[in-house]
Amino acid sequence: MIPVKALSFVAGRALQGIVVMFGVSVIVFFALFLTGDPAAVMMPPSATRAEIDAFREAMGFNDPIWVQYGRFLGGVLQGELGISLRYRRPALDLLLERLPATALLACTALLWSSLLGLVLGIISAVRKNSAIDFVIRVISLLGQAVPVFWLALIMIIVFALKLRWMPSGGIGTAKQLVMPSLALGAYYLSAMTRLVRASLIEVLGENYIRTARAKGVSNWRVVVHHALRNALIPVVTVQGMYFAALLGGAVVTEIIFAWPGIGRLAVDSIQNQDFPVVQAVVLFAAFVFVVVNFLVDVAYLWLNPRIRL
Repeated sequence: MIPVKALSFVAGRALQGIVVMFGVSVIVFFALFLTGDPAAVMMPPSATRAEIDAFREAMGFNDPIWVQYGRFLGGVLQGELGISLRYRRPALDLLLERLPATALLACTALLWSSLLGLVLGIISAVRKNSAIDFVIRVISLLGQAVPVFWLALIMIIVFALKLRWMPSGGIGTAKQLVMPSLALGAYYLSAMTRLVRASLIEVLGENYIRTARAKGVSNWRVVVHHALRNALIPVVTVQGMYFAALLGGAVVTEIIFAWPGIGRLAVDSIQNQDFPVVQAVVLFAAFVFVVVNFLVDVAYLWLNPRIRL
């Protein structure tokens, strides 16, 4: 049976998520009016005054602002995020079409970087201040310092143009996934390694770890069964944020590798002043962050029993 305090904890986090999404919807809606007349912004430069007036009336921009927001919020709650001005299709349909490509890239990049980062972080923490620890820390520092766009371009030049081992972009085969996922996951590999190392070193200095070692427990069992679970608490938080950011759209990587994901859709929509699609992408990204953060908070109930108490 789940304790009442645990249920209150989950309910409180869910309520916070609802409040955040409401605030995001307000910002997304009113950002459309920051430039003045949204009808004039959405219409092409060659549009006449009569065409702009007709478009403003059709879109309901002549109604009071609170009426427009109520209509917008009602549509969001029903899953209706407007019609794309460029494609003449529901913005949500366009977003859902691009979601599988972004999800594939995000999950692949996060999976390999998390697993390898976990292993390297554990080795670095266990072998603290050794030569291998120094090498891992240098590689991690370089991984976080190198810009994603630079690494992606270097990979295209070397592996696609020079060696011709990999295709330079697109989607459809496993080879086309390799370079984008490596370029995107390099930063998260470095961040994961450094975080696991720092967190595990802190936990290994706790009194209960010393007690376990004094009882003759093997070093490997101390690390895996006693220290790692507590060390993973901050790691879960950061990984949740990383996954939400990736699923919201890895803009630079998708543009460089011509990957048809949500990030590329957002950039194309901004360039074409397709505001309904831009609003849909922003709302989706915020929703992903809220849901992932909620799931991370729920994971705390398993990782940290003190929360359940």
